[in-house]
Amino acid sequence: AYVSRQYMDALSSDLENCVFVYARGGEAYAKKNNQWDKENVTWGKKSKKYYYGATSIDRPDFIGWLKNKQIEVVLFNEQNWWEPVVWCKEMGIITGTYVDYYTEKTVPFFAAYDFLICNTQRHYNLFKEIAHAYYVPWGTDIDLFRPQSKKDVEASSIVFFHSAGMNPIRKGTDSTIRAFAAIDDPNSRLLIHTQERLSAYLDDEVCRIAERHPRISVVQKTVPAPGLYTEGDVYVYPSILDGLGLTVVEALACGLPCIISDNAPMNEFVQPDVNGRLVAIDYLYARSDGYFWPQCKISLSSLEEELQFYLLHRSSIESEKVKARQSAEEQYNWKDRYKQICTLF
Repeated sequence: AYVSRQYMDALSSDLENCVFVYARGGEAYAKKNNQWDKENVTWGKKSKKYYYGATSIDRPDFIGWLKNKQIEVVLFNEQNWWEPVVWCKEMGIITGTYVDYYTEKTVPFFAAYDFLICNTQRHYNLFKEIAHAYYVPWGTDIDLFRPQSKKDVEASSIVFFHSAGMNPIRKGTDSTIRAFAAIDDPNSRLLIHTQERLSAYLDDEVCRIAERHPRISVVQKTVPAPGLYTEGDVYVYPSILDGLGLTVVEALACGLPCIISDNAPMNEFVQPDVNGRLVAIDYLYARSDGYFWPQCKISLSSLEEELQFYLLHRSSIESEKVKARQSAEEQYNWKDRYKQICTLF
């Protein structure tokens, strides 16, 4: 929904555009959410007859909406079920999507769209042979995600912040906990923000470490943007796989240098010794659902070294905080993409 929101804001910036949203309700409907419960948002009907994976679109309801709103262009968000794209094509409606999930088998299917938006260099390098693929670098709302208060990191504990989101396994939460627990520095803390119970994803040993370690804090709740980034000094994100690297850009905008996996797309946003550090990869391995890109197994010793780096070079944190924010302002301001996106439409 967050990605959809960013595209809606971009398209709405052109006053000649009439932007409507057909909400499929993948994870949950956002009814009564003031960000989404608006006149231009229609809560689509779910139908067991037209259901695939996490996507459920009732064909008569969807087609009725297309006709009623006189839709000319549809931008699909992670539409892994192709039938609705075909329905639009049959009605003569222009279709596009932002590229995120695909397998080796489905890559050729994307030629069915009239245009593709690739938000990372990795996605674009794969799809650029399709003539209507466009590179629109990912970004964030740098007015919402911004540094808050300053503190003297040389005179206080360094707080490493990690966002586990709704998928602690993919986000590398277990590696973060293990690496931090191996560091014996009383002037450091690890703050983990998760929307799910860690015990539902991580093994018992790791969960016990998180529960009993005196310098590890776990916050389990949904926090509206900008989240808890500004509670930390350094963002730790040894993700095993990402489509956009969304949280890395948010952390940079909040002025946090980032420790991330040396793997795309995460490493597209971080320059070592400028706005963060890169964690070495031991090996790559396939994901069970056949996703095109492999997952990465990070080096735990490398992650420990990068955590130690900031503890041993506290003075570098302040300069990297400034450069982290600067990189977001200069390269990852989503509002700078508005004109390009509207032009594509």
